Parts: sequence; C-alpha cells; structure tokens
Amino acid sequence: MLEKSFGLFFFLKKPKNEKGNARYIYLRLTVDGISKDVATKRQWDNLRWNASAGRATGLKEDAKALNSYLDVMCSKVYQAKKMLMDADKPLTAENLKNVLTGQGEEKRMILAAFKHHNEQMKALVGQEFTPSTLMRYKTAHDHTAAFIQWKYQMGDLDVKELDYEFVSQFAFWLKSVRKCGHNATMKYLGNLKKIVLECIKKGWLLKDPFAGFKTNKKEVIRVALTKEELNNIACKEFGTDRLNHVRDIFLFSCYTGLAYIDVYQLRRSDLVTGVDGGKWIVTTRQKTESATRLPLLPAALNIIAKYEDDPKCINKGLVLPVLTNQKMNSYLKEIADSCTITKNLTFHIARHTFATTVTLSNGVPIETVSKMLGHKSLKQTQHYAKIVDLKISEDMAALKGKLATI
Repeated sequence: MLEKSFGLFFFLKKPKNEKGNARYIYLRLTVDGISKDVATKRQWDNLRWNASAGRATGLKEDAKALNSYLDVMCSKVYQAKKMLMDADKPLTAENLKNVLTGQGEEKRMILAAFKHHNEQMKALVGQEFTPSTLMRYKTAHDHTAAFIQWKYQMGDLDVKELDYEFVSQFAFWLKSVRKCGHNATMKYLGNLKKIVLECIKKGWLLKDPFAGFKTNKKEVIRVALTKEELNNIACKEFGTDRLNHVRDIFLFSCYTGLAYIDVYQLRRSDLVTGVDGGKWIVTTRQKTESATRLPLLPAALNIIAKYEDDPKCINKGLVLPVLTNQKMNSYLKEIADSCTITKNLTFHIARHTFATTVTLSNGVPIETVSKMLGHKSLKQTQHYAKIVDLKISEDMAALKGKLATI
C-alpha cells in the first residue's frame, strides 16, 4: 500500500463572544487532504504565537512548557498512526482523532483485564499454575483495586490512564498504607506489570507505564542452621512423639533440600535405584516444575526406614507422614526452644541448611547443589553461596598454606 499524505499542525481559534488576545489551541490532522481538528484544551496569547511554526514564541518558562506539551502531542499522533498501521486499520484523520481522544472504541479497564487474567489462570491451576500463584495474583488484583479507590475514588480505571505516576504512587501506597516490605511491593508490581504488558500487546495501551521504573528486589540474607545447631536437633530426644515426628521430617528436608510441599507430596514411587546402585529421589518441584534428581544420604535413608510401616504412608503411598505447614512451623518453634536455638526456625530453613551447611560447606560444587535443589539457573543458588563464611575461611586458609610453600 502506498504511503498516504499526512500532516499535523497547531493553530489558534478565537472563542465565540470573547474579547482579548486569548485563543484556544487546536491540532489539525490531515490525511489525503481530509482534515480533522482536535482540541488541546489549552489557551494562549495570540501576540505570543508563531502561526507559521505552530508554536509559542519567546523564552519564558510558560512558552517552553507549552511547546513541550505540544511536542508530546505530536509524539502521541505518531504513536497513534503506528498503532493503526500495525492493527491494519485505515489511516484516516477521523481514526487518528478517535485514537487520540478515545472515542469510537470500547474502553479497556485495568481491573477487568486483571480479573480476566486471573479467571484464565484459575482454569489452568494444576496444569501450568499452582494454587499459591493464583492466590498471589488475586491478592495483587485486590491491592490494585484498593489503590484505585483510594487515589481516584473509582471502581476501575481505563488502561490509557496508566502512567509512571500511577506506578510510582502505587508502590508508595503499598509500602505506606498496606505496610508491605520492599520485596513484597515489587512482587505485586510485577504481577500488575504482566497484565499491563498484555494490554500493550493487544494494542490497548501505547506506552509502557513501567518504563523507567525499577522493580529490582533487595537481596535477602537466607538463614541456615550451623553444623552444631543441626547436630543438636538430630541428637535431641523429645518427650513427645509429636515433636520427634516433626524433627524427623525437618531433618529429612535438611538432608535432601526438598521444600515443604515437595516433602509433603513425595511418594514411594519417587524413590528409585540410581546409576550408583543407591537410592535416589527423582521428582519434579511443584514451584518451578524443575526436575530434581537427588542421591539420598544415609541420614535421610534412616528417616525413610523409620516410617516405612506407618499406616498413613502405606495407605497413601507416601514416603513420610507430613503434617500441615502451619503445624510443622508451630512445633518447630518448640523444638528451637528445647535446643536453645535463637533463630526463627521454620520449615524452609531446612532447605537453606541443605544448600549451605550440608553441601556447599562440605565442598560440594555449586553446580551440583543447584541441580539437586531443582533451580532453573545457577544465579538462584549463588544466593546461598554468599553466606557460607566458614567455607570461605577454610578455602582462604588452604590458599595461605599453598602460598607459604612457594
């Protein structure tokens, strides 16, 4: 298709029944000789206007500000032109005006788009998404809705209204009103950003409101048990079967690196004979769907054997009779108190302990640890490596010894 003739120009129009030099500024769009005028909703003194250039004259700040605003309008015209061409819609002055003013097209609302996304995600829970992922997006939707009501006193917002100001104020609101930490704030913004990018791909939004906004998370120092603390828990005999049971499940995670949900779902069919003739766990992490291939340490095998005849495990084909995460974490607090451990002991600390105290500190290469943890990239595992101060100390001591003999 041949390029159509296209032009845009700003001009002044005198208001009816008004005296003085004030004039309304209009934008004239012309395509193939047919023109449409668009109101800029700005006024200007006609004595300070260059009619041939279509701009304010002078070096005063108000003139500079107006010309900057008109330049932005020009950019929006070219964006609208590109959008029409990309969508294979006729390039006419009328269509350009409709895109710029939002007329002649259905309004697209951000919360409606968010809700539609979550409904589709719900239909794929168990196939592509976990229930916890769906819950996170539902929470992000609710936060977005509450912010829009707080800031705009509206039940929803046109996606065209989204800009950098919206994103930055939403971040501020999450931290100040909802008392979210920095990383939680970035997580919810990331959920919203996914919806916004979908709107851009569909042509509902011309510019990414997240452009220029940094969504970097702060690094979290992961807590792990020391060798002494791990031994204290392993050697401690508790007065109730309940605490001994929870201790065993926790230790199993310390010796395998499996997350709570993966231990909870671990089936006897996941135990196979590996290439070395020993017992391995071959499973898929629920969180990332990454394959995990893990040779079992003797301590983990002993715990498995301990519950081999457990009725719950036999009936359901499970490796271990795991309690709910809430109960596990509650009882772990009692275990920490009994073992005089001051750290906030949660089940997830077991995974960190496997990565640091059990493997990296004992010289297992980080690439191997990454595979056993089911990480998709080495970068995820490097967070653990940064806190193994003891291993760093031992490595440097060995280096000092080598250098001393040179």
